[in-house]
Amino acid sequence: MSVEVKNLTKIFGTQHAVDDISFAVQQGQILGFLGPNGAGKSTTMKIATCYLPPSAGTVVVNGFDVVQHPIEVRRNVGYLPEHNPLYLDMYVHEYLAFVAAVYGLKSKHAKARVQEMVELCGLTLEQGKKIGALSKGYRQRVGLAQALVHDPQVLILDEPTTGLDPNQIVDIRALIKQIGQNKTVIFSTHIMQEVTAICDRVVIINRGKLVADSDVASLQAGGKNEKVTLVEFEQPIEIGLLAQIPGVLRAEQAQGNTYRVTSSREADVRSNVFRIAAEHNWPLVGLRQEENSLEKIFQQLTKN
Repeated sequence: MSVEVKNLTKIFGTQHAVDDISFAVQQGQILGFLGPNGAGKSTTMKIATCYLPPSAGTVVVNGFDVVQHPIEVRRNVGYLPEHNPLYLDMYVHEYLAFVAAVYGLKSKHAKARVQEMVELCGLTLEQGKKIGALSKGYRQRVGLAQALVHDPQVLILDEPTTGLDPNQIVDIRALIKQIGQNKTVIFSTHIMQEVTAICDRVVIINRGKLVADSDVASLQAGGKNEKVTLVEFEQPIEIGLLAQIPGVLRAEQAQGNTYRVTSSREADVRSNVFRIAAEHNWPLVGLRQEENSLEKIFQQLTKN
């Protein structure tokens, strides 16, 4: 496991900010870490990056415990906090070279890594500017570049797209997706579209407690090993024929000429629906898969 969180607890006074949570993330996975404000997301991330000590439990990053081996953990982790701390009077290229030096990269290697990060994060045209002169979107890119410059195996991002415009959000999402091909990425967000767009798995916490740990598809399916396809025809049809399609568990009328066809998650019934419609001369108006929105699921899991 790249990151293993086991029975993690963090107490401030009488408040359990993180309350006995456990989950693990494998290398090459992108994990969406979700929860309402005050749920304990940032606290968990700060513990995983050695900024806060745990009250109980363990966090192990690439085989190193955050309490016993904090220096090794920092070498293996790139961290972009929610409020991106940057030296605004430094030039982009200068700042990244400074961060590389802090991590102990030798001059020749540091220069190559800085240039690689400038290109990867889309900063080529901005590298000669002062950070204070950049838009928030480009400052976030600088933050990602500094988190990656020492080539960590684990990247932890705390709400990396907050405050960005739609174009900037799309760019940052694409960059995270690219980075996640060979690194472990954990990032928190309140934007459910980001989860469906780039995440392999989702962990949701509420009031410090773990309330969900699942892949995105299973979470949307409500934990059931089935899916629903909505089929709309121009006219009433014989519903029994839909129920006989291989892989179909049940078929029922939703409303009007729209039918709910429930099948196992592995089955794709669309081609057989088209075939039956053609054989019986039933004009097909619509065909789509019904999914629970992540927003709705999130609200259900965190409403208390």
